[in-house]
Amino acid sequence: MPLYDYKCRICGKKFEVIQKMSDRPVALCPDCGGEGERQISSEIGISFKGTGFYVNDSHSNGGSPASESK
Repeated sequence: MPLYDYKCRICGKKFEVIQKMSDRPVALCPDCGGEGERQISSEIGISFKGTGFYVNDSHSNGGSPASESK
């Protein structure tokens, strides 16, 4: 389940909530109980797995990084 960032409309506290993607985007502030507003998060981690994906870069010919530098 995704982790969403919220900011309280009353006290301004920022907090995180784990919710299903199908849940309504409403969460209550843990401090004051005010309604939280969902924030856009810039910290997104994407991991590509499987053949053809490399941790440090991508290679179209399937060679190793050491063999391409020669």
